[in-house]
Amino acid sequence: MLKELGALMNLMGNRSKIQEEIQKFQQSVGNIVAEASSGGGYVTVKVNGRLEVLSVRIAEEALQLNDREMLEDLIAAAVNQAFAKVRGQLAEESAKMAANMGLPPGLLGNSFPGLG
Repeated sequence: MLKELGALMNLMGNRSKIQEEIQKFQQSVGNIVAEASSGGGYVTVKVNGRLEVLSVRIAEEALQLNDREMLEDLIAAAVNQAFAKVRGQLAEESAKMAANMGLPPGLLGNSFPGLG
């Protein structure tokens, strides 16, 4: 615990390093993209690291089923799966940022939006 506190205190004295790493992280977040499907490919959703839905594709076969409730459930499932994937990628990127700043793994925890 004292070692982590020492690393954190050392980092506080190096604001430019913190700003540089945060800027790298923010840039990488914009490049993170995850895709997930549900219903055997009936619905495919793509999201980015800013937790924005980039696209939703619905297969023609799904529309022909004429089942609105099922389609709504499939969309929700695909969006949730895509968000789970992107959260994992965000956690990896924040761990890299912490390592680049000399912080022990896990010290930043889930301090970034969407990582919880």
